[in-house]
Amino acid sequence: MSKIIEHIEINPEVTPVASILWLHGLGADGNDFAPVAKELATAHSLPPLRFVLPHAPFQPITVNQGYVMRAWYDIVSLDIDRHADQAGIRQSVQQVERLVLAEKQRGLPAHRIFLAGFSQGAVIATATALSCSEPLGGLIALSGYLPYEKETLAHLPRTSPPLPIFMGHGEEDSIVPVSLGEKMHQALHAAGYPVTWHHYPMPHSVCAKEIRDIAEWLRHQLKM
Repeated sequence: MSKIIEHIEINPEVTPVASILWLHGLGADGNDFAPVAKELATAHSLPPLRFVLPHAPFQPITVNQGYVMRAWYDIVSLDIDRHADQAGIRQSVQQVERLVLAEKQRGLPAHRIFLAGFSQGAVIATATALSCSEPLGGLIALSGYLPYEKETLAHLPRTSPPLPIFMGHGEEDSIVPVSLGEKMHQALHAAGYPVTWHHYPMPHSVCAKEIRDIAEWLRHQLKM
């Protein structure tokens, strides 16, 4: 298997029943959501979970005057959903697919592997989860969007059962407008995916209510 992307792990004291691969946003790294992972692991009565928090590679970002930062793909235009870096997205999807394969090789079936992401991370988590021929446990897409909607939805694998999806977005988001989240929600719902959609009075961030809603959704998916 090809080299696994650099990442950190948060493991339970006992054998995990599921794993969550959580992708950060532009300019952050895997540590960004470590506090959220630790809270979900300890404060919400969930079963033992492993969290895998990868670090995106460093690369120049066009809209930031070529400034080099961690990113899952280049942002080439302020119309982020229309001019996405397709090659960069594909490369990052392949990196996440290797992480999924690694979790399978550690003994977890696909339906016990979840993908999660925030902003850019949500885009990659979504693109990866939707392209899997074997249904994963679920997708958590926070403050994200669906680039190249027609092309993406035209090549969806037919899996059974369909991928369950949790979507959350800030109503005051000035980076990824909530209208893009609503558009993604409507497109995935129309494509037959069971989507749980939440919006919150917050900017481009996460909030305590959103974390509680994710925990409740995970409990349902894990049949607790």
